[in-house]
Amino acid sequence: MNNLFKALNDSTRRQILDLLRGGDMNAGEIAERFDMSKPSISHHLDLLRQSGLVEATKQGQFVNYSLNTTVLDELLAWLISFQKADLSTTETSTPKKVS
Repeated sequence: MNNLFKALNDSTRRQILDLLRGGDMNAGEIAERFDMSKPSISHHLDLLRQSGLVEATKQGQFVNYSLNTTVLDELLAWLISFQKADLSTTETSTPKKVS
């Protein structure tokens, strides 16, 4: 889970995830969208892959990246587990007046 939060903590990696929402892309196509070196983009892609947020598939000389929404589904389920099941049945106590 720590790798997941580390991956989501960086704006470049979040932008890469946004790009991949539009469909699979190879590393070169992703790198073209950013004003940084290809090794830097490769590092971001590797962290996203390690966190499970993206999947990498080698096709010839290219590595294609795609979103893995299963990890996001698991994160969302974990976060929702902290929410009370039914807030409408929660008793609220009113402070008693001290005389």
